[in-house]
Amino acid sequence: MTGGARTPADARAWARAGTELLLDAAAGLDEAALHAPSTLPGWSRGHVVAHVAANADALGNLVHWAATGERTPMYASAEERAAGIAKGGTLSAGELRSWLTASADKLAAGLDGLTDEQWRREVVTAQGRTVAATELPWMRAREVCVHAVDLGTGVVAFADLPRGFLAALVEEIRGRRGLTGLPEGPLPEVAAWLAGRPHSLADAPVLGPWL
Repeated sequence: MTGGARTPADARAWARAGTELLLDAAAGLDEAALHAPSTLPGWSRGHVVAHVAANADALGNLVHWAATGERTPMYASAEERAAGIAKGGTLSAGELRSWLTASADKLAAGLDGLTDEQWRREVVTAQGRTVAATELPWMRAREVCVHAVDLGTGVVAFADLPRGFLAALVEEIRGRRGLTGLPEGPLPEVAAWLAGRPHSLADAPVLGPWL
């Protein structure tokens, strides 16, 4: 299996590619389709879209932190994060798509505006991890790529995601889950299994959802 090494440039490219996949998948959804169930238990496709849009806003807070040095948490509270997801059940399809697009564009512009010094500044994630701002594109890449699949439209599958992204994702989740070995199978299916998503691997143990 391909190694999971990645660079900040890789992550920025994957974030852009994943954003395009997600926006394309969401663009064709009408009101009924956007509020139909996603592949995530208890979430409609609208909830997925709202979560990804709110994530862009939240990562934008960390971009502001890196750019100015002003401590700006991703979310003011767990309640704020939950409220962002809940909007997926109340906003219209047009409102959700507009939020998704505008938030993605604003985040991309913020990242593009960071200087070399600002990229090196440390920020704190919603999970309490202290990371350099160079990790922000990778955090975004995971969100847009995996959740593009979670929409469950049939337009995007793990096999459609960049191979380098999948290798890096496998390496990260394997480490987070503390796994020393992996089942044999195609890289996209191994990635889906590790992420707790539907897969075609035979006899692989059930894993809870990740991300």
